[in-house]
Parts: sequence; C-alpha cells; structure tokens
Amino acid sequence: MTVSSELADPERLTAWLDANVPDLGDAPLRIAHLHGGTSNVILTLDRGGPAQMVLRRPPATPPPGSDKSVLREARVLAALNGTAVPHPHCHGVCADPAVIGAPFYVMERVQGWAAELRDGRIHNRAPFDSAPSEYGIAFAMIDGLIALANVDYKAVGLADFGRADGFLERQVDRWESQIKSYSQLYAYTYRDIPGFAYARDWLRANIPDDFRAGIIHGDVGTPNALFTFDRPARLTALIDWELSTIGDPLIDLAWFTSKLRDEDRPGEIDPHALYPLANFPTRQELARYYAAGTGRDLSNFDYYCVLALHKAGCILEYKVAQSAAGILPPETGQFFDRLVQSSFARAEQLCRKAS
Repeated sequence: MTVSSELADPERLTAWLDANVPDLGDAPLRIAHLHGGTSNVILTLDRGGPAQMVLRRPPATPPPGSDKSVLREARVLAALNGTAVPHPHCHGVCADPAVIGAPFYVMERVQGWAAELRDGRIHNRAPFDSAPSEYGIAFAMIDGLIALANVDYKAVGLADFGRADGFLERQVDRWESQIKSYSQLYAYTYRDIPGFAYARDWLRANIPDDFRAGIIHGDVGTPNALFTFDRPARLTALIDWELSTIGDPLIDLAWFTSKLRDEDRPGEIDPHALYPLANFPTRQELARYYAAGTGRDLSNFDYYCVLALHKAGCILEYKVAQSAAGILPPETGQFFDRLVQSSFARAEQLCRKAS
C-alpha cells in the first residue's frame, strides 16, 4: 500500500535513520503500510539490510494523548532491550515531530502469529486451535509474564515510569470514577450493575499487604502477543505496550486468567468467555506455574482476579454507553453488555468464595 508523505516523508526519515538506525542499511528507503487504526500506524522499513524493522507513530489525525502514548511505549520497549522479556527490540526513538509530523519509534519486526478476535471469540491459528496444541498457548503467555515480573524496573531505568506507592489503594477509586464518567461523556444513564458494588466494597476491605512493584503490560492477551509458527507454542513477543506502567504485575496474570476455568469446577465454562476454555489450563494451574517462575506468593491471587474482573467491567461499559448514545450499533452494545455483566457477576462470585 502506498504510504502518504503525511505519514512519513522519505527524505527526512532517511536522514534520521542514517544518524540513528544504521543497522537498517543504507540503500534507498522503501516504506510500506503494515497496519493502521485510530490509535497508531505501523509502517515497514526496508533499506536492504539484514534486519527487518517497522516504524510506529500516531495516525495523521491523532486522538488526544497519542504522542505521549507512543513515547511511553517506546520507552518501556527500549528499557526491556537486553532482558529476557520477549518483545520487539527498540532500535530508535524520535520525539521531534518535525521529522515526519509526529513522534515515532523504530522497532524490530518480530515474526509470528497472533490470535484474532472475531465473532465474539478469540481464535488461534491452526494447529493451535485444538487440543493438545492449544493447551500450551496459555503457558507460553505465562512464560512472558514471568520474564516481565522478574525484571528490576529500577535497574532498567523505569523508576519514574509510574507511581508504585499506593498503587493497589488507588485502583478501586480509579475504575469507579471511570465507569461513572460515561454518563457525562455520552447520552447514557449510569446503571446499577449487579456485582459492581459488592466487588468494589470487597476490594476496598481486602487490599493485600505484600505488594511488590514491577512492570505491568496492561493489556495481556493472545491478540497482543506473537507466537512461533511451529509447535510447541512459544512466545516470540508481547506487543502493544501502550498501557504499560509500574504497579503490581499480578494484575497482568489475573487479567489473562481470571475468566479461565476454576479447578474447583473444571467443567463450568463461562458462555461469554473470549478464550477457548475447554482446551486451556485452569487459572490455578497457571498461577502455580507463575509462582514457581517468579517466587511470588500467590495466597492473595483471588484478590487480583476480582480486581481484574472489576476493572474489565468498568472499562468495557464504555462500549455499552457508546451504543446507547448511537455511536456504536445496538448489537455491539449487546455484546459488550454481556461481557460487562459476566465480569461483575464473576467478580462477586470470587469475592463470596474468598470470604
């Protein structure tokens, strides 16, 4: 696809690459469009060198805060260079919008496949879409989270990347404030969703006292990961780091596992779950695997699962609000309403089990 000079002026970008990313090569620059949406654009860069690289920048008409988001993502990727965390190596960052019209960074083009969300479900590429291969996908994801949790965020230069102090104490207020903001943003009346208040109050009363700060990816899921094409399942990179910060890494673990099967009721499968639960491990299996790899105490794991479910419900309610306002079609609102309702219902269920 032809790339508009509005997204990348070849002459100015070539001069910047000469000075900052010599590993790309020195042949005439060829730019192609790989991916683009409302939040970011990804362009492939080819200068005849052995390395395959891509450029990530905000779209030509960027949403608010996109410049800052791109630079935050670049910073965490650069900090992870040299660690065991599977991620795209960051080769260079440019904060000067004069070069191509917006801040950008250049990263490794990692090979691999990603899961797809369609028809209300997450689908894996064959042969990872059936047992026994599908079972290993979840463990491959946890391998990446283990590596991330084991990074000393201060040692890699991310001491000021987020506010670790009081992180858990702030979470409930933050997400309650967000879900209540939708009535001001959209033509939508705030609703009392079953399970919301119960989980909120339980979370406030049960904050763990063994908090250990680390890097959080913020949106862990198989659509935000790349896997090897050959078996067994192995993670080649965690991608899409826009929501990363410093906090409690157990939230990433809970975000990925909270709606998986429970070993106390292995045959019970959430009909609204996105993942192919029948072929996935239980959340407790993955928690034990994570604990063995990180040395973290997971006696309070239910707390993090409740928090992840509560957070998901609060965030996804905005889709319901947008549908009510006519921004999204009714069927989209109905789909996300089911996810919101099931998140809060599952959160309350876990609260009552843990009490």
